[in-house]
Amino acid sequence: MRSGAGPRPAGRCVIVVDTTVLVFAVGADHPHVEPSRRLLQAVAAGDVHATTTYEVIRGFAHVRARRRGRSDARRLARSFAQLLAPLLAFGDGDLDLGLRLFERHEQLGAFDAFLAAAALRHDASTVVSADSGFSAVRELEHVEPTEEAIERLLA
Repeated sequence: MRSGAGPRPAGRCVIVVDTTVLVFAVGADHPHVEPSRRLLQAVAAGDVHATTTYEVIRGFAHVRARRRGRSDARRLARSFAQLLAPLLAFGDGDLDLGLRLFERHEQLGAFDAFLAAAALRHDASTVVSADSGFSAVRELEHVEPTEEAIERLLA
């Protein structure tokens, strides 16, 4: 089910981006910074199709505002929302699936369980995140934003 996400581009996987990728993409001094930027540049160029949820954008705005202020957080959050549009809509089925994933996988936090549920319900193939708990969800490919992993994803 892909309600709210628009049609999937033919022959291309749909990637769901987690908050960690957005935070790294505007950060500095971390090994995940450049790979995260590279992924989002590929999205901007139309080389890959990626999206996220409203909750991820909200989470990014929260983290960014604590570090750089609300004006900067609003500007960047809006930019990411536009880049990754259309954003995945979260529905009742996502709630039930998210709770099941949360119960089943102890290494998966509640927020991540709901993001994984939204990804699965919208036929996404991959979640890119620095959070290793996504690896527990066998139905999704988890890609950590490392140089090697992002290059393989974009190849």
